[in-house]
Amino acid sequence: MSETLDHKALLGLLERPQLRRLLEAFNNHGEETRIVGGAVRNALLGRPVTEVDCATTMLPDVMVRRAHDAGFKPVPTGIDHGTVTVVVDGEPFEVTTLRVDVETDGRYAVVHFGRDFVRDARRRDFTINALSLGLDGKLYDYTDGVADLKERRVRFIGDAHKRIREDFLRIMRFFRFHAEYAEGEPDAEGLEASGIERQGLAILSKERIRHELLKLLVARRAEETLRVLSHYGFLTWLIAGAAEFGRFSRVAAFDKDNPVAIWRLAALAMMVEQDADRLREHLRLSNDEHKKLVTYARLLVVLKTWALPLDASAIRRLVADHGVETLSAVLAAIDGEPSPHINGDALSALERYRSGEESLPAFPLRGADLVERGIPKGPKVGEILGLARQAWLSEGCRTDESYAKDLLERILARA
Repeated sequence: MSETLDHKALLGLLERPQLRRLLEAFNNHGEETRIVGGAVRNALLGRPVTEVDCATTMLPDVMVRRAHDAGFKPVPTGIDHGTVTVVVDGEPFEVTTLRVDVETDGRYAVVHFGRDFVRDARRRDFTINALSLGLDGKLYDYTDGVADLKERRVRFIGDAHKRIREDFLRIMRFFRFHAEYAEGEPDAEGLEASGIERQGLAILSKERIRHELLKLLVARRAEETLRVLSHYGFLTWLIAGAAEFGRFSRVAAFDKDNPVAIWRLAALAMMVEQDADRLREHLRLSNDEHKKLVTYARLLVVLKTWALPLDASAIRRLVADHGVETLSAVLAAIDGEPSPHINGDALSALERYRSGEESLPAFPLRGADLVERGIPKGPKVGEILGLARQAWLSEGCRTDESYAKDLLERILARA
């Protein structure tokens, strides 16, 4: 399969005012700066370009001086590695000095600065990431990246084993880029090398693995690529457990226009609450991500053991107790399963909450309400509020003032 590339969109990058000002300021006095990497790739594919990176022959200190002279704001975000973020009229661009790898250990590389765009391109991971665009509109392709873009193929530059051994995270990136940019099966050489070299993933930090996995989960062809990972034995190791492809597929179909990685991870790897702790440790998830997985698992249990059909009143209680986002994700995951039975009015009610047409019910009492009625500050306030909230949930989550007053009186009478 060969597809046409969007050269008009590519040249359109050079018409962006701030970017053109940067390139004009950085392309003189014997120095050259080009647009590189993802911006060139995405423009050729007709995809949105939100960030633009550049590569330059200038050393970092020269970049900083040149930026000041042009009225730009240089920010030394990674100056030891040759990267300066140059802010032009409020828009940031990462500009990095050309580099040459001197030594690699599978995690980090020792590099020297250089002036050779060819050597800089050939040290990158994939051919489609090694393209560059000059100020004059010339597209530079030293690794046959254009051909691979046309064929919608992700391929390592040169020897795949060597590229992977330079940084074992490239195995994860291979599958992630395949999921986002490729069609058909993964490149055979890259797949074979990834399988042979996969033990190297063990030396990487869990944070780096997590970062790539979450990006893969929301990629365009995530499900097909996860099945490849499963077939070749990667996936069980990545999620430290079994995968639930049916639920993942349903959530991916539900949120395809606005994918959320944590709900896709939950659908793929969450069966019981204990799975949340396992995933937090295995992937170094943030506290917020772990909390969402726990909420997902608890709601999953509630819904799978729900005795009566879900109706609009049940949805009101569930969104009040668990949130509309979590409820939407879990219901999408278990759609079509034998339980729970869901009435049509339940789905309509959920959509009203999702769209904002109907406000989420808010618990009408506060700790201050109890303190004003003589309950001393401390654990007792939280205990009474917890009982009041349970009563509120079971009674339909009313929010009118008369109900709030009645609930307060009833709960104080039992205190």
